[in-house]
Amino acid sequence: MGEILVGTCSWTDRALVSSGWYPPGLRDAEGRLRHYAAQFPVVEVDATYYSLPSARNSTLWTERTPDGFRFDVKAFSLLTGHPTTPNALPAELRDALPGRRGGRPRPADIDPAVLDEVWQRFSGALEPLKRSGRLGTLLFQFPPWFTPGDAQSKAFLAQCAWRTAGWPVAVEFRHPAWWQEDERAKTEATLKDWDMSAVAVDMTQKLPTSIPPVTPVTSPGLAVARFHGRNDAWGTGTKEERFRHTYAPEELREWIPRLHEMAEQADEVHALFNNCCADAAVRAAESMRHLLGAPAGTRLPHGRRQGLV
Repeated sequence: MGEILVGTCSWTDRALVSSGWYPPGLRDAEGRLRHYAAQFPVVEVDATYYSLPSARNSTLWTERTPDGFRFDVKAFSLLTGHPTTPNALPAELRDALPGRRGGRPRPADIDPAVLDEVWQRFSGALEPLKRSGRLGTLLFQFPPWFTPGDAQSKAFLAQCAWRTAGWPVAVEFRHPAWWQEDERAKTEATLKDWDMSAVAVDMTQKLPTSIPPVTPVTSPGLAVARFHGRNDAWGTGTKEERFRHTYAPEELREWIPRLHEMAEQADEVHALFNNCCADAAVRAAESMRHLLGAPAGTRLPHGRRQGLV
């Protein structure tokens, strides 16, 4: 029976830093992380989607967190087929992205040699986290145009599995077809074959693009649930509009049996809140932790069921 770890999808988000959640005197980089790690046992690193990480930061994150703390690291945009501006890459690699300043690239358009180099730099920078046992997973969040009916998408997913061999990987799809009834069994089987963790999603269910709240467990090591809020502006509004949501207790209670069911199949379950407006994510995480019966900063053994309603 696995442990349930609750946290948020960032500890450095500007809205969170300015919200007053961090105590005075703990608002520098070191103070923020140490304070966060005293409250929660897991966090997602969002900045690595926008630019390549550094080994120095990975080392500092290791030094500033206790044993057993987990970082789920979001894969760099180029590695998931998202648009990537040349300025996001080191200067010596920028010329390798001709014509990528706009539009939606197809995975087949990306030079494999560039992906090789980017992957080596990305993974190399994360080695301190991996060696210290702090790396929870690499999160590959694929774009909405990454569909199961596209042979190139499936080939790119297979290539990702090959590149990440030996690394823990979680996959979040942003197109609902992957988890619809006629495709779900194939999606689960594919991820199980590659020992990739499927990411369950909580979001509004009022849109054609809504990901259904299914909770497949495709790896015995880890299951992940990401809570994006339930704003109907998803996909059309600004970042603040898309993610602005205050979770009500009854919305969180819906997930208590789901998280326990996931914990029956995986060693760890990471429940991460991405409703990143002001301190909404940390407050939701605190509420979820309370419903699960876990004190601050701790993991919740699956056998403890206080808070079930």
